[in-house]
Amino acid sequence: MEKILQLITKETSGESYHTAKVELEMELDSTSRIEYENFPTEIVLKKNGETRPSRSPVLLKKQAMNISSNGMQILSYFLDGTRRVYKVDEIAYQTGSRKLVYPIFAAQIVTGCCLRLEKKLHVEKFFDEIILVLPDIANYSGHDGFFPALVTKINTRSKVRISKILSYSTNHNPVEKFEDRAITKIMTYMHDSEINLVAELVKRNKLDQKNYLVKDGSLEYRILNERRFNPKNYSFVIGVSKKFNPARIKDSSDKINPGLVADLPSFCRTPVTICERGDFHGGQKIAVWYLRLRDKRFSNSPFDGVIKVEKILVTDLEISSGRIDSEEANLLSTYLLNERNPVCYGTDVRWANHIYPIFLTESFIKSRFISAETFLNFF
Repeated sequence: MEKILQLITKETSGESYHTAKVELEMELDSTSRIEYENFPTEIVLKKNGETRPSRSPVLLKKQAMNISSNGMQILSYFLDGTRRVYKVDEIAYQTGSRKLVYPIFAAQIVTGCCLRLEKKLHVEKFFDEIILVLPDIANYSGHDGFFPALVTKINTRSKVRISKILSYSTNHNPVEKFEDRAITKIMTYMHDSEINLVAELVKRNKLDQKNYLVKDGSLEYRILNERRFNPKNYSFVIGVSKKFNPARIKDSSDKINPGLVADLPSFCRTPVTICERGDFHGGQKIAVWYLRLRDKRFSNSPFDGVIKVEKILVTDLEISSGRIDSEEANLLSTYLLNERNPVCYGTDVRWANHIYPIFLTESFIKSRFISAETFLNFF
């Protein structure tokens, strides 16, 4: 069986330099790309985004205890997607009189959803895929079918199955690295898998008022022209981010004020604000608030124990008013508060910001990865 890089080099008329294969995130500054949200929306916490606005944090401890005592649960599905990215080679391509060298990337992508049933978590659906990211110049034919045909050849002649080959632009840009362009392509592909999984659950009538889906991370997907995104599918979906950038939090005077979240008392949520992005599908609006699960006195950072919650505005009334029902924000927050135990202390450094079903879902999908040593041996 041929190695994947041998096939790529031969079929794209390139020249391999046989460079060291490395996991990409070990070389890049991952702070903004991995730990925080992917896009720089500013959160103005004192901007009214709910039907019964409050100027101070909303205390939900009593409501959370009442819901906990009756045994009810509406958070049923838990979704997460993750990836591991590798630079597997550098290949030279002839451009006019010059021979230029471009990096080649590979990624493992796993997207999974778990269902909680009778206090036990079960695997509902998952996708595990391998994709390649090549420079656009590798498609010397310029035909749309070139990369799909190459995928077929690789899958026929190698030991591993490739789902798709993506391409990154080789246009000159002194600010944007090829690695960043490749990661953007991979992240978009992973987000598409999450969007498709939600759409499948909706099609199967799995989500309703008694069965919400909690997505690990932001719902703030960047919508490209070719992406199919239906906001109506997110009527019963919330996004929960363990990490967020405090420098994006502003007050009503347009000044950066992360203290609004750092000083949030236990069992309290902030007032809801509405975020709107031009490149979010149709300028869709997202309700955003922060919720403190744990007392900051017992954590390493004032932001430990705080999660960021997002809910897309879906109904005509929500969209026209630009507000979410305060009762819904309270209800979802109380159910999230009741997820604060058990904890994954000692198993994950992010334990204070984790809700346990997401931790289990995340652990499951990470178990689907092929080891780096085995994976890189395919190339």
